Amino acid sequence: MLVLASASPRRRDLLVQAGYEFEVLPAEVPEDLRPGESPIPYVLRLAREKAQAVAASRELASLAHHRRPPLILGADTTVLAPTGELLAKPGDDADAARMLRLLSGATHQVITGVALLAGQTLDMAAEVTHVTVQTLSDADIAAYLASGEHRGKAGAYAIQGRAARWIPRIHGCYFNVVGLPLALVAGMIEAMEQRRSLRSTTPASLSSL
Repeated sequence: MLVLASASPRRRDLLVQAGYEFEVLPAEVPEDLRPGESPIPYVLRLAREKAQAVAASRELASLAHHRRPPLILGADTTVLAPTGELLAKPGDDADAARMLRLLSGATHQVITGVALLAGQTLDMAAEVTHVTVQTLSDADIAAYLASGEHRGKAGAYAIQGRAARWIPRIHGCYFNVVGLPLALVAGMIEAMEQRRSLRSTTPASLSSL
């Protein structure tokens, strides 16, 4: 069984698009950046903490109708502005406008950390995509904020929505910018399942060698 440790409708939709069957158990963990923490360790830590929070939850126990521990998928996405500032979800419209001005006319990075937890086994990886944004006018930003699309989005924009008109090119995984790098996740799930299958078919006398 696969469990998505996220309330993000975008991650849910991407997993459905990729053909996965899964349960959704959102994890609530503090997303504060620790002093001196760089982008990739930051998103990896949050992805791991989300997966671990769901693994320890009572809700998971109610779904535990399986022989093996479920695969719990945690993920966290942040935006690294050209200035080096990490842009999480905007606090309000003024903060969103500030973020969009930082991204305007430049290339930034979208970074997603992925954690896959099965019992005591934890795999983690990160994906980085470079996104170029055209120069935005004050009118562009005001109209975008009026749409409300920026709310709850790292970096204050959604590439799959109206902001697509501003993005002439990306380098890397498009789905990473939406919120979940599907090829990376699929590879991690396949590798985890293969290892679990190998362990379950290995005779005890050999596995102890």
